[in-house]
Amino acid sequence: MSISIIAAILTAVTSVFVAALTFWLTKYKEREVDIRKQKLEHYRDLVSSFSGIVGTDSTPEGQKHFAHASNNLSLIASQEVLIALQAFQHEIRKSNPKPSVERHDILLKKLMLAIRNDLGLAKKDDPEKLSFHLWCSGADV
Repeated sequence: MSISIIAAILTAVTSVFVAALTFWLTKYKEREVDIRKQKLEHYRDLVSSFSGIVGTDSTPEGQKHFAHASNNLSLIASQEVLIALQAFQHEIRKSNPKPSVERHDILLKKLMLAIRNDLGLAKKDDPEKLSFHLWCSGADV
């Protein structure tokens, strides 16, 4: 076999390999971006649902929204987020005999930091300087 034929075959094989690799890497990145967007949507929905479970703003519809948003996270959230969410849920459940505002805020902080970490936002966070609190409107329903 002549050198020119071998070179042509190697060039063709290399071209196909590079094209396939480029296609695969592009699809991989597109999938990562799509998952990140889905996570952000689910996390945004969860945080939005907090408004329906706080103080005088708590309503049965708000409780259902929170439950729905929490359950949806099982599909997409990291293990760290799911563990933090479950701990938070146990603290705020109606059957908790000794709810604590301090424990609530600690668990909320762990949940929010886990979410920020899962989204890649927590790289520069200083957990000692961050605090999270849920606020209600204070309006009588």
